[in-house]
Amino acid sequence: MTPNEVQTLIAAKMPNAQVSVTGGEGKFVAEVVSDEFEGLMLIKRHKLVYATVNEQISSGDLHALTIVAKTPAELG
Repeated sequence: MTPNEVQTLIAAKMPNAQVSVTGGEGKFVAEVVSDEFEGLMLIKRHKLVYATVNEQISSGDLHALTIVAKTPAELG
C-alpha cells in the first residue's frame, strides 16, 4: 500500500477529517484532525481511525499504523 491509498481509506470513512499519511512498506503514520474526536479519550480516537483500515490490517496489506489524532482546537 502507498500513503495515498491509506489516506484515501481513512478520508472515505471520515469525510470531515483532515488526513495526512506518511511511510511505506506496510508501516505508516496517519495524522488525523477531526471534530469527531472532541471529548474522546485517546484510545477511542485511535479506534475510530483503526476502524477505517481494519480490513487492510486483517489482510496483512497494512502492517503497522501509528496514529496522531487531534481536534482542530488541539492544533492551536
